[in-house]
Amino acid sequence: MTQTFDIHIIGGGLAGSEAAWQLAEAGLQVRLSEMRGGGDMTPAHESDRLAEMVCSNSFRSDDADNNAVGLLHREMRDLGSLIMRCADLHRVPAGSALAVDREAFAAEVTAAVTSHPRVDVVRERVDALPDHPTIIATGPLTGSTLASAIAAETGSDALAFFDAIAPIVHRDSIDMSICWMAARWDKGGKDYINCPMTKEQYHAFVSALVDGEKTEFKDWEKDTPYFEGCMPIEVMAERGPETLRFGPMKGVGLDDPRTGRWPYACVQLRQDNALGTLWNMVGFQTKLKHGEQVRIFRTIPGLENAEFARLGGIHRNSFINSPKLLDRELRLKSQPNIRFAGQITGCEGYVESAAVGLICARFAAARLRGDALASPPPETALGALLGHITGGADAETFQPMNVNFGLMPPLEGPKTKKADRKKLYTQRARDRFRSWSEAQLEPAAA
Repeated sequence: MTQTFDIHIIGGGLAGSEAAWQLAEAGLQVRLSEMRGGGDMTPAHESDRLAEMVCSNSFRSDDADNNAVGLLHREMRDLGSLIMRCADLHRVPAGSALAVDREAFAAEVTAAVTSHPRVDVVRERVDALPDHPTIIATGPLTGSTLASAIAAETGSDALAFFDAIAPIVHRDSIDMSICWMAARWDKGGKDYINCPMTKEQYHAFVSALVDGEKTEFKDWEKDTPYFEGCMPIEVMAERGPETLRFGPMKGVGLDDPRTGRWPYACVQLRQDNALGTLWNMVGFQTKLKHGEQVRIFRTIPGLENAEFARLGGIHRNSFINSPKLLDRELRLKSQPNIRFAGQITGCEGYVESAAVGLICARFAAARLRGDALASPPPETALGALLGHITGGADAETFQPMNVNFGLMPPLEGPKTKKADRKKLYTQRARDRFRSWSEAQLEPAAA
């Protein structure tokens, strides 16, 4: 192709969309290639919109004082993140979490990127590694031909894991004479629908999950692990009869107004769209067959007549061994014109994916201007995540990772209470982030 752009981005998910926006705002001309809308589709997406959220509508905690994810939200907002701006515009009630109307969110991102005068969105599939400046942000559902090209260049097979998708229920099919609205410990308002279970109902439900008919994997998939942060509900149930009651179905902190007590177990649903007509089953990602999902999930009190807008599913994700293959600026060591961003790098989660897209674009923009950008400090959420995937993790045991305080250097000084430690981590992170971001006004020496 005749090059009419400064940099090429392959993949229009959250990372690719964020990267395109950052580069264009830095004054660079961007070609964004997205195969959806050009005749191709992935096994998990439902539309050709940019930044489509597949598994959930939640960016998780928005608490920047006590949570590493919320801290990452704040850092991204401070860096002018398009993804965070669009998420804030289309947020729906979710307690202290940041959840969005996923269709409106994706439409907002698509409109912003496609209307930017320095971004050319091309609906095309790219099958080979380009020889010009490129960011590969194809996500975990990278096309097989491009994945083979990446494997050939890196000399290794793609690593893989399974992600699962939770069902979505129509609000008007939920029996609110049984369920009630509340957030755990009354934090964040009455933002969740709660379906209570007695001991007998819970154990019958767990047995049904374990015995239910599941999707069978092909021979080449059987040794692929699950990502622990997106474990199918029935796989958790197989770990022991009480596992779910201390996980996504815990009743702790939820006062049933009919009894004044916490239920033995509880299923929660979170609003999925701005109209409040669709609600997703929190933590209920599953690989049960569709007929089994309807049968088993309708045994949940309050969901006896549930109508499902979407049933759960499972898909195989791929990622590269970033600690081994990428340098500290997310460049492929064997072919430095290629950078990787998003979930394909082994970060996990919507916000983490977008964050890596953001910092990858800023590294690329600096280099294209003849400058170099100093890496964000490891004490920050962004720096901790970047450090983990570009060298902090053990390449031999590398697995997808969400941002968390454990990725940051330990606090110095005497030990403190757990709740106090979180605030100390975030206070330190803000100080380091402020110093770093202010220093970038003066470009670092190459």
